[in-house]
Amino acid sequence: MNRELLKEQPMTPTRYQESQKVTWVSVFVNIGLVIAQVWVGIIANAQSLVADGLHSFSDMVCDFVVLLANAQSRHPADGEHPYGHYRIETAASLTLGLLLAITGIAILWAGVERLQHLDDLPPIHPIAMWATLITLLAKEGLFRYMLHVGEKLRSPMLIANAWHARSDAASSLVVAVGIGGSLLGYRFLDPVAAIVIGYLILRMGVMFTHDAMRELVDTGLSKEEVTRIRATLMATAGVVDLHELRTRRMAHQVLVDAHIKVDPRISVSEGHHIAETARKQLLAAHPEVMDVLAHVDVEDDFGPDASMVDLPDRETLLNHLRKLLGSELDVALPLFEKTTLHYLGNRVEAEIFLTRDICLDTAKALRLQHALAARLVNDPYFSAVSLNCRVES
Repeated sequence: MNRELLKEQPMTPTRYQESQKVTWVSVFVNIGLVIAQVWVGIIANAQSLVADGLHSFSDMVCDFVVLLANAQSRHPADGEHPYGHYRIETAASLTLGLLLAITGIAILWAGVERLQHLDDLPPIHPIAMWATLITLLAKEGLFRYMLHVGEKLRSPMLIANAWHARSDAASSLVVAVGIGGSLLGYRFLDPVAAIVIGYLILRMGVMFTHDAMRELVDTGLSKEEVTRIRATLMATAGVVDLHELRTRRMAHQVLVDAHIKVDPRISVSEGHHIAETARKQLLAAHPEVMDVLAHVDVEDDFGPDASMVDLPDRETLLNHLRKLLGSELDVALPLFEKTTLHYLGNRVEAEIFLTRDICLDTAKALRLQHALAARLVNDPYFSAVSLNCRVES
């Protein structure tokens, strides 16, 4: 399945209506085919045609599964399902795959049984060939119609159901060859045709089951898709690096978790602004992405030097700073009105904004700077402390 077809917007009323319409068309076509194939197959002694009719019946069951999944997946997110109900489509695709696999195994088994009893098989009536040709045309037409709508809506569930119809068309072609060969005297071709049908159905079922299971276990996107997402995030102004990027699918949607690295000396609000900008740019450039969780880092917190977690908390560091500065100023604490801390590796840098009265006392400010320069040489926490006077408009 081409994953590029999965780039779509969330379920809308129009999308839902179109999805329901194409599925109901498939239901009615399959009802007619089931009745015709089984009835003609029985009276014409064409066992492969009966098997193909049972296959069409499995299609009808699958169509009802699709209708149910469509009705449920369109519900908005709620408290119990914060990401919406899109995974119901995935569950439906998994069910379709399992039904195909079971049907294929059953047809394979029946075909092998008939091959072992060729002498007991009655002759096939020519009407079976006409019924097979009509079925072939109907199924191929249904496939093209469903695939067109599925690609337009970018629904993996509808595309899966369309290819299910194509497997029916392919199986009907095999049935036509088998019945034609049997009419010409090669009686073994009818059960052989049934075996080929079983293999095709089983293979398709395994493919859809595999794709659905990959999504349910949160398999990431392809390397090419991840590379494109990474390039969009890295192109955001303020993003220095991107050292962790995780992706997963939810039906036709994609969820992204990104660890973006920014300048360690910017403010929290600026870091948040950069992350939000990166998120908006990714959503705009990649319509398949439903949501982005952007975690802001100042360094590679997955690396061997990520030891900032061992540093004291803010209150402890501020008390330490007050003790360093208080003895020089001989005033009541606190000594400063604002402090910005930068956790860089295993040390901290501080930017202190002094109170107005200290800024006006040049002697005190100079004495403070000289004291800090001497005391920070062997300080266990701080690598640098800058003193500033706040200027306001």
